[in-house]
Amino acid sequence: MPNRGQEFHSAHPKGTKYFEGTLQLRNPSQEVVDFVWAEVDKNVGKHVYIQKSVASKNGLDYYLTSNRFLRSLGNDLQNKFGGELKLSAKLFSVDKQSSKELHRLTVLFRLPDFCVGQNVEYKGEQYRVFRMNKKVFLKNDKSGKKVLVSQREMGSIRKCE
Repeated sequence: MPNRGQEFHSAHPKGTKYFEGTLQLRNPSQEVVDFVWAEVDKNVGKHVYIQKSVASKNGLDYYLTSNRFLRSLGNDLQNKFGGELKLSAKLFSVDKQSSKELHRLTVLFRLPDFCVGQNVEYKGEQYRVFRMNKKVFLKNDKSGKKVLVSQREMGSIRKCE
């Protein structure tokens, strides 16, 4: 399991346990983990910190201090690596002074079992993964047929051995 270690050089300097949202990485590669840490390190001056890192059964959970950054990081992950992205917000509290609702955001990013250039099977036919971002672009090498697969249908793509 990729992990950055126990050093939290981007943890909040005051050592508080405050966080606004959770980034859940499932089936992450080392490249994805490094990308997340690099983006957080770039935005430390904007009060973006990883407060806690928890290893789960099939991935990592990062607790971050900015919902706005978390949302944009999820979109960046999907655009760069492809995969499944789910966002959900849960009412956490209400600000007593302004009466605004405060939400905790959870961003789930699940990297698929296949990557660009690999051969896969989709609806009984063999394809090669041509490109991945919000959708997966497949190309049949024999017939030249190109197929665009949405995020919902991504689960029906099987990696060929």
